[in-house]
Amino acid sequence: MADVAREAGVSVASVSRVLNGHPARPGTADRIRKAAAELGYLPDLAARSLKMRRTEQVSLVVDDLGNPAYIDMMRGVERVLRDAGYRLQISAIGSDADLGTSTALHTVSRGYADGLIICPLRINAELVQVLEASPIPVVVIGTLPRGARLDNVTVDSSSGVRLALEHLHGLGRRRVAFLGGPVDTNPGTRRLAGFRTAARALGLPGDPELESVTDAWTYEAALTAFDRLLGRTDFDALLAANDVLAIAAMHTLHRRGRRVPQDVAVVGVDDSEVTAFSTPTLTSVALGAQRRGAMAARLLLRRLADPEAPLRRLREVPRLQVRESTTGSAEPVGAGHPTAQPSTAAADPHAGPAEQEHR
Repeated sequence: MADVAREAGVSVASVSRVLNGHPARPGTADRIRKAAAELGYLPDLAARSLKMRRTEQVSLVVDDLGNPAYIDMMRGVERVLRDAGYRLQISAIGSDADLGTSTALHTVSRGYADGLIICPLRINAELVQVLEASPIPVVVIGTLPRGARLDNVTVDSSSGVRLALEHLHGLGRRRVAFLGGPVDTNPGTRRLAGFRTAARALGLPGDPELESVTDAWTYEAALTAFDRLLGRTDFDALLAANDVLAIAAMHTLHRRGRRVPQDVAVVGVDDSEVTAFSTPTLTSVALGAQRRGAMAARLLLRRLADPEAPLRRLREVPRLQVRESTTGSAEPVGAGHPTAQPSTAAADPHAGPAEQEHR
């Protein structure tokens, strides 16, 4: 399909739309069909016959199969789909937005699945167009541009960052550093913005030296970015944009003889299962990855049952799970404390999801 797009001088999204029978400008459609014929491109007709034949299979596309948060999300998706009699196939996009588009195209145009759930870190206009033109139902987990015509599950990670900062502020920490993810990703941008907004609201120093961002959501990238942070300023607390980054920071602090939480209190984001296995155990903002996966799977099943149903957008509510990395104790702070919240890392995705619907 990419070859057809190059030959016709259009985007792969335009090729997908025309070859799947969607309207386009006559000149554009003619160029695409001519290029497809010259190149001998024969689109798989299976996707067009989904109403006649089901694969009983759903595709889940994420960025990184090794990320603990995605593992939690897969569990939520798989359980709901399994109960409904569907198999789950999983693939990874990686860090390449163009690969995300081509992966989505491959899934929706070849008839390999009855539906698609996709959770990309980077969402561009071309990907949205491809997904909107899909001949099979699509649910997106993550932040979409306003007006996107897709079922959607999201989480307000900015308010989760605020919970973390309020917790640290309540413990008397005043120089809070931020270890962020890549700013060309949706969560990287939103969590950094959330940190700055919450820090201002609490009267914390707005010092750029207290911020460092990685070029990838990986342990190795976090080590490099955190070394930069340690080399230029002092701080008594750290908020990391996910649990993997937080654990990398704690390992570095340990190697340098800095105690957690006595010298530096550390908070992560995601509340993935790795938080319970770190030393000390990691305080983290729960974003309900498993529950978001279950929500998305239910939305997809709804769309499969009723293709004309109104679009729905669901939002998960963040929570804070307090562990040893901020309090020195594995016990949550007192029940009356405003930041004491139950963990959702191992929550049953079917049990009363704490969600808000945004239409």
